Amino acid sequence: MARQQPEQQAPPALWLRVQYSKSGPARFTSTRDFGRAFERALRRAHVPMAYSSGFNPHPRISYANASPTGAATHGEYLEIGLNQVVEAAEIRDRLRAAMPPGLEIVEVVKSDRSSLTEVLTASRWRVELDPVGEGDIDQASLERAVEALMTSPSHEVSRMTKTGLRTFDVREAIVEMSVTGPATLEILSRHTTPLVRPDDVVRALRQLEPGLDSARPPMLTRLEQGTLDGSELRSVMGVDA
Repeated sequence: MARQQPEQQAPPALWLRVQYSKSGPARFTSTRDFGRAFERALRRAHVPMAYSSGFNPHPRISYANASPTGAATHGEYLEIGLNQVVEAAEIRDRLRAAMPPGLEIVEVVKSDRSSLTEVLTASRWRVELDPVGEGDIDQASLERAVEALMTSPSHEVSRMTKTGLRTFDVREAIVEMSVTGPATLEILSRHTTPLVRPDDVVRALRQLEPGLDSARPPMLTRLEQGTLDGSELRSVMGVDA
């Protein structure tokens, strides 16, 4: 007997863009774990989701540029498709009440359906090399390393990826970098391919100044993410609901 074709789902009546954050212990939530937690929140909040067609329908959710596991972030984005029109502010309030601790909804707006991967072109990061405050990072060494990297035309580092060991130029991705406090950096970086992460930049600085080595990983926080316009980041949440 021929397998019956599944019912075709109607296209979403509305797409919403969602900005969310991860903080505290929730920063160790993987992309997959966040996806499960977010889908549970959608159900608890009774969000009228649109679903894909096929034998295994899935809620219409589009993710983009997730931060590394272990990094805190104030600028993560996704989009959801709804099967009916609902005010963005109402969905925002419902989701805020349904999300688990440490995973927070910052804002929800009507999407203009521009591709998130195309409009999210850069991120601003805070990097704390001494997150527990033990004072074993020499500030002068850090400042020398930053100056050396920023005045260099290129600097390659290697990292193991899913496709094997990759070597890439971290300097090409850095738009701005400065020392903003004791053992603390702020980095504005382009989203390149392969993606240069802030821990790659830390690896480059430690190559330039071995005294910056530490047994503890740095504390990474994505402060914002958006469209790079010169040396400024433009928000991708500018579409009013």
